[in-house]
Amino acid sequence: MAESTPDLRALPKARAYDELLAHTRAVLEGISDPLAAMATMSALVHHGFGHLWTGFYRVAAPALLRVGPYQGTLGCLEIPFGKGVCGAAAKELRTVIVPDVHAFPGHITCDARSRSEIVVPVTGPDGALLAVFDIDSDRPHAFDEEDRTGLERLVAWFAEERG
Repeated sequence: MAESTPDLRALPKARAYDELLAHTRAVLEGISDPLAAMATMSALVHHGFGHLWTGFYRVAAPALLRVGPYQGTLGCLEIPFGKGVCGAAAKELRTVIVPDVHAFPGHITCDARSRSEIVVPVTGPDGALLAVFDIDSDRPHAFDEEDRTGLERLVAWFAEERG
């Protein structure tokens, strides 16, 4: 098993995400526990790209997200669907890229250093929302379509059937 955390910052994004996906798949080989996968993905993405905050908000109740495995400073503990970037992604079931969090209506400030954000919905094999994968950067305009594509490919792990 590959138990290291590769530094992906110097690579072109497409290659970095290809390497991240292959590495994550190797680390999670034989694992079916979604919490273990969330913790692993948070660590690999956070340290691989050097983000400010990287983690999951799990669906805890109808229309409520609760913080799950993450890397970084304290996160918000609960976020209702429709509130902030995470709540918008959960409610709309779509990836939300925010180049400037200060320009996003209703942005929830968990860390004042956050400048940009991407949030990816995470669905299970039945298509139901399990969580959102939230990544914050201290740089504006840090995320783009390559990040969306790479992260959506990464969290597709949760939608696969496991025995």
